[in-house]
Amino acid sequence: MRHLERPVSRRARRFFVGAIIASVSLVATGKRAVDENLPSSLPDSELRDEFLFRADELPRLRSLLVSVDGQLVEEHYYHGATASRLANVKSVSKSIISLLVGIAIDRGHIAGVDQSVGDYFPEYFRPGANLEHTEITVENLLSMQAGLETTSNRNYGRWVQSANWTHHILTRPIVARPGGRRIYSTGNTHLLSAILGKVSGVNTLEFARRRLAAPLGFTLPAWYQDPQGIYFGGNEMQMTPRSMVAIGQLVLSCGMHNGIQIVSEDWVHRSLEPRSRSERSGREYGYGWWMRRFSGYQTYYAWGYGGQFIFVVPKLRLVVVTTSSPNPGDSRRAHLTSLYSLVEDQIIPAVNQRNQDSARRLVSGE
Repeated sequence: MRHLERPVSRRARRFFVGAIIASVSLVATGKRAVDENLPSSLPDSELRDEFLFRADELPRLRSLLVSVDGQLVEEHYYHGATASRLANVKSVSKSIISLLVGIAIDRGHIAGVDQSVGDYFPEYFRPGANLEHTEITVENLLSMQAGLETTSNRNYGRWVQSANWTHHILTRPIVARPGGRRIYSTGNTHLLSAILGKVSGVNTLEFARRRLAAPLGFTLPAWYQDPQGIYFGGNEMQMTPRSMVAIGQLVLSCGMHNGIQIVSEDWVHRSLEPRSRSERSGREYGYGWWMRRFSGYQTYYAWGYGGQFIFVVPKLRLVVVTTSSPNPGDSRRAHLTSLYSLVEDQIIPAVNQRNQDSARRLVSGE
């Protein structure tokens, strides 16, 4: 099996799993759900105590899961959430759509990322008209470089209240050269959902169930559809936190799961290459995945409104998932900052310490 980074040795892996089994414990609080069957096995240390304390103090947090080398080592639920409760993952859906596009390309449904949107929506283009729009490619949609006026932010309500979402997107004016500056727009990933339905012979939900969810062993429920029955591309997917961990682990393992290549290794690597940059934050964006460094470690992540995250840290063989209240509120931005800090200042150092302690014991023969 290939990984984004070199895997640990089998001997070390056996040690890690043994350490996980040997050190299960759970600290009870009034806010965190107490379940002795849930993993909670990072070494008891000041770092672990600190991140659990800080997580307990986040009123918007609903779940926190930490997986190291494919094993859940921490799993906590807050404020009434449970392992089986679905979370609206918001724009994490965009990262899922990216994986589905990769699968469609792998299976020959889409020729490649250079295909024009005009190839898929001839009904919306008159001969000789909208020539700039036909220059938009599948890649431009994935990287948020379509150049179309955004359907997000202030334009979101007008778009989702329109009678035909696809027509509305494709009739937005071109405000930047396709392939140029990044313009965040959920309309881009909705076009990708529409394309998946056209090329695969089934709708996006069924395609995702057959080619992604079922092979990974989780159930994907139906989510919102537009007036034409196209499943919302890039928003409103419903997943359990453990299903989100499975997605993160798939990316960490370069598209491989239980010896089966779900999506090609090449697609995973291409998705995680920086393609555009946020004008607001300066953070890099690939094909539906964000990237930045936490505590010096390159990190790739799916990010949804309100604090829905899948963090993948290859060097540490680490996946971190959070779900949060998706409701608007004055505390939302502070919550986002707190989650970033939780990952960077507590979880990554705690996992790094765990790995160093395990390696030290392995070398010493303990």
